[in-house]
Amino acid sequence: MSPDDRSPQRHGDLRPSLGHFCEVAAGPSGTLLDILHEGPSGVPVVSPPDLTENHTVDTRQLRRVPFEQAERFARFTLGAGDVLLVRQGTLGRLALIGEEHTGWIYSSSCLRLRPDRRRILPEFLAAYLAHPPVQRELLALAQPGTVPSVNSTMLKDFPVVVPGLERQREVVAALADIDEQIMVQRKMLNQLTALRPSIFERLKRGQ
Repeated sequence: MSPDDRSPQRHGDLRPSLGHFCEVAAGPSGTLLDILHEGPSGVPVVSPPDLTENHTVDTRQLRRVPFEQAERFARFTLGAGDVLLVRQGTLGRLALIGEEHTGWIYSSSCLRLRPDRRRILPEFLAAYLAHPPVQRELLALAQPGTVPSVNSTMLKDFPVVVPGLERQREVVAALADIDEQIMVQRKMLNQLTALRPSIFERLKRGQ
């Protein structure tokens, strides 16, 4: 087994960098995106406001580039399993890209992380980067200024601790179970919240 095939381990303060596990690419220049419009036609462009707290893409307010201009952005398209990370402003917000987003473009305020699936699972990468202690490390990494920011080089050099693939699968499966329970409980909470006013009215009338 070659050194690159071994699962990276922490040795004191020595940790492998994020660039060991994925490709990190900055978005297109902001000036190239001057052609963005809010109409229904064109290729969607994902920006920081489109990333949700649940690490998905909110498609309701997407802006687009005209189809005839899309070829200029071929290097900046998204694929299933990519992780899109905000690099300035709301630093650390992210989304795991699904099949339905394949071929879309990402904005200059984001970094695209394309996992090497021989080393890291996309779902694990998204969960790792969303982990609060890791989020704090990302914020500490940010360049000082009015708007905190990181660039692709800084993110490639970002130290991480990643277990082997089998343990990653176990972690992803466990988190999926927890997320399912959260959805069930949230649905129950929403139902009870909606029911509360009618119950109050009935109780008030002595029914």
